[in-house]
Amino acid sequence: MPRRRGPRGRAQASSGSGQEPQHNEKAIVVQHVDLVAAYQTDDGPPPSINDVVGDAPSGMESAETEPIGNIVPPSPPTPVELEMCSTSQTAELGDLADSAGDVAEDEADDVSTVVGSTPPTFSRASEANGLALSDGGLAKDARGLDYPPLTDEAGAEAAARERDRMNAYRAGSIRFAPWNIPYRRRLQTLAVVLHSLSIAGLVSFFFFLCAIPLTWPLLIPYLLHMLLSKSATDGRLRARSERLRRSVVWKFFGDYFPAQLHKTHELPATRKYIFGYHPHGIISHGAFAAFSTEALGFADKFPGITNSLLTLDSNFRIPLYRDYILAMGIQSVSKESITNILSRGGADGAGMGRAVTIVVGGARESLEAQPGVMHLVLAERKGFVKMALRTGADLVPVLAFGENDLYDQVSPQHHPLLRRLQMWVLRTLKFTLPFLHGRGIFNYDVGLMPYRRPLNIVVGRPIAVTRVPDAEMESREVDRLHREYVRELQRMWDAYKDVFARGRKEELQILK
Repeated sequence: MPRRRGPRGRAQASSGSGQEPQHNEKAIVVQHVDLVAAYQTDDGPPPSINDVVGDAPSGMESAETEPIGNIVPPSPPTPVELEMCSTSQTAELGDLADSAGDVAEDEADDVSTVVGSTPPTFSRASEANGLALSDGGLAKDARGLDYPPLTDEAGAEAAARERDRMNAYRAGSIRFAPWNIPYRRRLQTLAVVLHSLSIAGLVSFFFFLCAIPLTWPLLIPYLLHMLLSKSATDGRLRARSERLRRSVVWKFFGDYFPAQLHKTHELPATRKYIFGYHPHGIISHGAFAAFSTEALGFADKFPGITNSLLTLDSNFRIPLYRDYILAMGIQSVSKESITNILSRGGADGAGMGRAVTIVVGGARESLEAQPGVMHLVLAERKGFVKMALRTGADLVPVLAFGENDLYDQVSPQHHPLLRRLQMWVLRTLKFTLPFLHGRGIFNYDVGLMPYRRPLNIVVGRPIAVTRVPDAEMESREVDRLHREYVRELQRMWDAYKDVFARGRKEELQILK
């Protein structure tokens, strides 16, 4: 029985080739689906195959009347098929975008390494709170306030460190650093070691001097000066050393993690500010790098603002160590200190251009520091809001992604007796005893050094505050500013959690 040929088969036969063209049924179906989708409009049903092929170039003839070989031409796709095709293409694009921004972390100690420049995405809970993506790619709330998209630039270096860890020599379950580590990374480790051992080293050196009688004529006046000095609370910042703050040592310190400071909004130098740093973490390495040094470029990002990180007043009673932190610009977190810093000095002599950074969660929040979580002890902490009203300083929320990932800590669920001991020490002595471990100087698994995990410190939108005297301060205004501050932290988390916290175990939680 002779075979029937379609129009294209007859045209090729007449040319003298003598061969049947090879056709792909799947390609034809996809081509027809794409053509119909291209002609589909919102005004009516999709056109038929005849209508579509009729608009094709003149070299193409309709194949609807006669089959090509034993291949039956496809019928026009139904709307359901069109929807399935579109959904499949969208899913494939989504998978490609996800795979382009991820880095394999099979054996890494980096639980929250983030790579790429993927713009922030927003959950339905965020949209319910008034957040959405605008046409320009900015996260906007109901009042039109926006957060720009940010990127984590530490991905390439983190991948290089991961290769070193995977190829490291193992002894049991401990991985040791190879000998061919770059010299720059050894300097980064040295900078972190020097800062981490600063208290122990300086106190030990002080007692060593006390063992030498010849130094007593110097040590006795020094101790009297330490007990009577007001340098940590008078707000004059006389011991602050910009030369020390800009030392290259701190550049190595910041590159160890690595740490980045992200600016999202302008902060005019004509105002004064209270920065709230979250979370506390174990030792607040990110707060030190961002606000006690120029390793991350704070002065360049916020020109005209003199920022002082605040710590417990007891740290200024430690011999020699007090002089070290005073030179780094660190001040006491007492009410007197904050009032003096934000009311003296500055461009106008009344605190303009001054700022302080308070780690609001304090020692209590350090007990909640676990990799992959963000628990903020903030629900009942309103003292910093009252200080903002008392001094007229704007509130600036700061969210440090990765601060809780720098150490592993004993879980309170698995060790409830240790948690009770920690809480008792906190209530009695006002400080904590974190049971933690990190990495070592020459290994990746055992030690008290922080892990090399990215730190992304995001400075949020300033919340305007009008100065109110103590006699006129109302609790309703304090509660309103506190609620707005918490909402702003939630906006920051929703805007950047998919950029800087992809390895998170749960969402942001505000605790009492």
